[in-house]
Amino acid sequence: MIGTIYNVCMILIGSVIGRFLHKGLKPQYQTILTQALGLVAMVVGINAVVENMPKSHYPIMFILSLAIGGVIGQWLNIQKHFDNLVGRFSGGGNLAEGLATAILLYCIGSLSILGPIQAALNKDYTFLFTNGTLDGITSIVLASTFGFGIALAAGAVLAWQGSIYLIAMMLQSSINTSMVTELTIVGGVLILASGLGLLEIKKISVLNLLPALIVPIVGVMIIQIF
Repeated sequence: MIGTIYNVCMILIGSVIGRFLHKGLKPQYQTILTQALGLVAMVVGINAVVENMPKSHYPIMFILSLAIGGVIGQWLNIQKHFDNLVGRFSGGGNLAEGLATAILLYCIGSLSILGPIQAALNKDYTFLFTNGTLDGITSIVLASTFGFGIALAAGAVLAWQGSIYLIAMMLQSSINTSMVTELTIVGGVLILASGLGLLEIKKISVLNLLPALIVPIVGVMIIQIF
């Protein structure tokens, strides 16, 4: 868990730095930073999909994942509950959108998924240290645009990477590259969708699609059993 703790600390430190930048940042600079983040999210998402799609053994898995996950997420209405919860603490503004983007960028990426697995199976923290450094820089930009509330994403990272670490420890022989590949493809699509929202091209209820991340894990396990 050393790598995950480092990752969380870097996000918190970056958020503190970004908070002070946010106080003196003029609206036009906040706008351009938001647009920059939107472009970054789109590029990261597209790269995740393009890089992993050729490795996929189940090319329709991401389609089923988004469809099934979207229906479940809409039924649970995750986006609305999240927006209401964040709204209580943010006093308005667009923190909810920024926080949702932060959580996706921090959690859904090869380093953030493979890092805890490498740490659990091989005691190798290289991926997590690298990911933490990148997240620290990203949190400075996010917090300078959306405020210190971005630090809340550190809790999501701790829960996400901690869960992967514990699962990898318990199911060492069951973790395989197919699960990671399918999960990363779906995650890439969600990050891309988040970028579209930041650029005001298309507003998508990304959080309602989050259950789609569970489908490829369950799907690959079922396929491999039969």
